[in-house]
Amino acid sequence: MNKRGHVLNALLLAVGVGFVLEPAVDRNTAIKIAQVTVPIVLGALFPDVDTAFGKHRKTLHSLTVLGIVAAYPIVFDNLQYVWVGVLTHYVLDLVGSRRGIALFHPLSSSEFSLPFGVTTSSDYADLVTVIITALEIAAFWAVHTYVVDLNVDVATVSQAIGV
Repeated sequence: MNKRGHVLNALLLAVGVGFVLEPAVDRNTAIKIAQVTVPIVLGALFPDVDTAFGKHRKTLHSLTVLGIVAAYPIVFDNLQYVWVGVLTHYVLDLVGSRRGIALFHPLSSSEFSLPFGVTTSSDYADLVTVIITALEIAAFWAVHTYVVDLNVDVATVSQAIGV
């Protein structure tokens, strides 16, 4: 996906995640959407910083980077929801494009992709982005509803477990 696709995905995802975490149409929902928008957009754009250094879709497109970003809220009590943006960036590059990403970089430079997707210049790129975003919101809802509450204060959890 191109930058436009990643921004479109992140903005739509932020609205969807806001509604998943605060499922109403009121002030609290608007506040939650505002709270998650900047971190998700920053996370969605972060992996492409590797276009300025390193190798694009390798250096910052790995599970190692996702793990580091996901650990930030626990260790440093900041960057909540940035991991959502980074993860969805990976999903778009993996599912929505033909090239794929090097998930296991720096251990391996092999790029993984799925046998479908569109080129970044395709007329269908935005449509594919919206479809993938809808599926991501549904997955986020399912995890939030059935697996773990994703609307928790990470600082409180960290203190409770002694981290």
